[in-house]
Amino acid sequence: MVLLPFACRGEVVRGFGRGSRQLGVPTANFSDQVVESFPSDIPTGVYYGWASVGNGDVHKMVLSIGWNPFYKNIKKSVETHIIHNFKEDFYGEILSVVIIGYIRSEKNFNSLEALISAIKEDIEVAKRQLGLPEHLKLKDNFFHLLEEKIVNH
Repeated sequence: MVLLPFACRGEVVRGFGRGSRQLGVPTANFSDQVVESFPSDIPTGVYYGWASVGNGDVHKMVLSIGWNPFYKNIKKSVETHIIHNFKEDFYGEILSVVIIGYIRSEKNFNSLEALISAIKEDIEVAKRQLGLPEHLKLKDNFFHLLEEKIVNH
């Protein structure tokens, strides 16, 4: 398994349109090129870390890597939910992420409600973990970590 933290930067593109509409959890999606650049030894699943749009503030985030089995995707995706309320969408902006921890493996769900419940729990886990002093220290060093470990696209 790849050692964390892992950093990545890429343009935000339109995804499947399910995050906001069906799940109530807006996500920022990386292009296929960025997704394909992720090391093959990063397991699919749900992660947490820090994210920044453009050169903006650094926020807590939850990130999903995988095929979203509930939706039976045939293409792997990387979707980031930034735990912050943005006034407008930011398609075309550069999203920078530093993944620092693993929450759970990717899995299927019996219902949309079960999926939404799991996503909400993932967000709560991320908030708790990212509030720990060792993770807050990584937030302070976000841009340094990004430059040190970046995979640019």
